[in-house]
Amino acid sequence: MFKRLLSIIFCDVLCLSKYCGRSGASKEMTSLHLEATDPANILSLLQDLSDLPCNDVQQKLNKYFQLATGAKVSFLAPILVESEEMVIHVVGEKILDRELRFPVSQSNVLNHVLHRTVKQRKSLTANAMDFDQELLAHLHSVINPMPDLFLTIPVQHPIKQHIALVVCLVDYANEDNAEFICTQIVQECFRYCLGLLLSTLRCQEETRLKIQCQDLLAVSRKLFTRLGDLSDLLREIMAEARKLTHAERCSLFLLDPEQEDLVAKVFDGVSTRDSVKEMRIARGQGIAGHVATSGKLLNIRNAYDHPLFYRGIDEVTGFKTKNILCFPIRDENGIIGVAQLCNKMNGLYFDVCDEEVATAFSIYCGISIMHSIVYKKIQDAQARNKLSNELMMYHMKVEAEAVQTLLNCRDDHNIKDFDQFHFSPRNVPYRHMPCYILKMFDELGFIRYYRIKRTTLARFILFVKKGYRDAPYHNWIHAFSVAHFGYLMIKNFNLVKDGYMTQLHALVFLVSCLCHDIDHRGTNNSFQTKCGTVLASLYSSEGSVMERHHLAQSMCILNTDGCNIFEGLTSEEYSEALDILRNNILSTDLASHFRAAENQREMIDQGYDKNDPKHQKLLHAMLMTCCDLSDQTKHWRITKKTAEQIYDEFFSQGDLEKSMGTAPIEMMDRERASIPDLQVQFITNLVLPLFSNLAALFPAAQILVDVIMKNREIWKMAKNVFQTYSETGVKCMDILLDPNLEDEILNGFNQQENVHQVENGDE
Repeated sequence: MFKRLLSIIFCDVLCLSKYCGRSGASKEMTSLHLEATDPANILSLLQDLSDLPCNDVQQKLNKYFQLATGAKVSFLAPILVESEEMVIHVVGEKILDRELRFPVSQSNVLNHVLHRTVKQRKSLTANAMDFDQELLAHLHSVINPMPDLFLTIPVQHPIKQHIALVVCLVDYANEDNAEFICTQIVQECFRYCLGLLLSTLRCQEETRLKIQCQDLLAVSRKLFTRLGDLSDLLREIMAEARKLTHAERCSLFLLDPEQEDLVAKVFDGVSTRDSVKEMRIARGQGIAGHVATSGKLLNIRNAYDHPLFYRGIDEVTGFKTKNILCFPIRDENGIIGVAQLCNKMNGLYFDVCDEEVATAFSIYCGISIMHSIVYKKIQDAQARNKLSNELMMYHMKVEAEAVQTLLNCRDDHNIKDFDQFHFSPRNVPYRHMPCYILKMFDELGFIRYYRIKRTTLARFILFVKKGYRDAPYHNWIHAFSVAHFGYLMIKNFNLVKDGYMTQLHALVFLVSCLCHDIDHRGTNNSFQTKCGTVLASLYSSEGSVMERHHLAQSMCILNTDGCNIFEGLTSEEYSEALDILRNNILSTDLASHFRAAENQREMIDQGYDKNDPKHQKLLHAMLMTCCDLSDQTKHWRITKKTAEQIYDEFFSQGDLEKSMGTAPIEMMDRERASIPDLQVQFITNLVLPLFSNLAALFPAAQILVDVIMKNREIWKMAKNVFQTYSETGVKCMDILLDPNLEDEILNGFNQQENVHQVENGDE
């Protein structure tokens, strides 16, 4: 009875096979009779395959082909039509930990025998060299030593006419017509088993996608807990992307819309705020730049063969990049960044599954980043409100009487050599400094040219003066000194007359000098960030914490009733003035100067182009830094007084850091700092190169370079004096403040100079 039932079922299957037979196939392949296969074995196989998952189905089919053909190993490579991928889940009876996926449409990427079998639609013999290395590694784990006999057999879909899978037999029967017989066995079997195999494969893929979606949902829930800190969120995004795709390293770049650059916010899994050097990539340059420009995902299987790959980073870090998956991140307005994953772990490359994950994940990235930015804006608004209240309590309103007193001052304001570089602005009486600011604006023609109301300018100056706190160094006197040096350069270098600046540039430049340190708290950016101050919460994600605060307070004053000295500008001039003000004040961050120094040097070497906006921006930044450090161009006695104030401020911060349980850096530690050595380093590494660049562009500045070099030699001479004092137990700061120190050092220096002159004269 059972045999009769099997016979009926088998006849039904044969009829179905005839209906689904391939048009144009050979007579042997379309025959209703099985010439190479035992019908009972086929029926038994079908019975065994029922209600099994895909991997178990493949295991049993492999075992069947191994018994039927005498092959040592068999494996199936079904083809996913939607993604045009060949997928291998099982080799022999070994279920792979991670399926192997090969594209079937990219001959330039993959050219092994499985690919050729699909293209040529016929069985092919091959050797081990014709297979993917990762696949060979799995074969080695199943059969060793590796044989020379390989046969790949294509199986065509009976209805859709494409190749549905490839079967590979390893070390099959070595006899006449073995390839023909093995091909018949495989193709006859799949006349009845193909539908079942493809159905289980679809089910497995759907299960994989379901798990993938669940993982993405879990990740999205996790990401939304990080919205309060964008840097934290970005690190978490890349950590999750690395987990989802099993990548070895990750990087995330956000687009800087102003510079048109990609800025590394997370590089190799580490936040760039924890590293010293910022990494920038021009939009359109390299792999990340290309993805940012094209908006399309890029999957590179061999990084060193790709024309866009830049090897320099590998050479510096010693890391070997093998493959890269790079994808864009978007918000509702377009591309906001690029994520780059490097080196697939436990595999040779990123596959289509990884591309799907990356594409889906990028949506979550964009949404979470957008919400984080909105959340940050809310936090910023709250912080600004808190800060404004703090400032209102600290500062007093400028009374109308004070404005009139400034305007009606009867002093002649005619100190000798006020417009010469050797003049020290610190010699101007404190109460008359606002008067001399008015004098600078007047002499440079700004009041007349832009029809600035004198009452508005006077009120603005007094508000700026009140904006400075009583810090040892970063105070109103420092602001006045910086503005005075800006005035000297505009006047003595003929910056406007010779076309280095427009009248508007010069006006905003002087205003920038005056405002560049408003509300400085006597602590640096690093301190603000480490302590998580209100300012840090407001600006740390953008960098240059204090400089951004100085800019914000400058804008606050300009927007105060009766203080807008730019009110006479046209709308275009006003917009340009605010842009220049922003760039100038932010450029006073020394970290920004060191990033721009090389470009400034190149600009000078190649020749300054007065019509190039980039050259103009670089020049303004360089001049701002010169003004900020202009105390170093004065007589050594002046620079020594400045050093007293600077180190008083530095050591106060260092003491504060110690009280918080943090070890300060050497220059801020009164117990360890060697002031002469620090001054020599400061002049050598920063001041001298800066003013040498200035003198290369403006030869009249050479006198400043000469003074700086002389001051450096005096500080070198001071080392011995400091050493002598310190041996008696006197602290470094106390030595600096000793009233006899200046004369002792200068007398020693002058004697040394006299000796040198005599020796040179004798020669």
